[in-house]
Amino acid sequence: MNHDFDVIVEKDSAGYFIASVPALPGCHTQAKSLDELMERIREAIELCLEVQGETPEPLTFIGIQRISVAA
Repeated sequence: MNHDFDVIVEKDSAGYFIASVPALPGCHTQAKSLDELMERIREAIELCLEVQGETPEPLTFIGIQRISVAA
């Protein structure tokens, strides 16, 4: 059975791509290329599901908001 997960992809100041899965707390990885990142996050998801023992209830992706805060 296939499960779909939303993946957030960001890029840090060192040029690494970072992927995280909001539905699976602690499920994240990084890589130098997007192709490698997608392969690694797929592996990370599989491992997280294996450790959890059950598939979490899916979240519905709504969107991303950017907020400016004076520091």
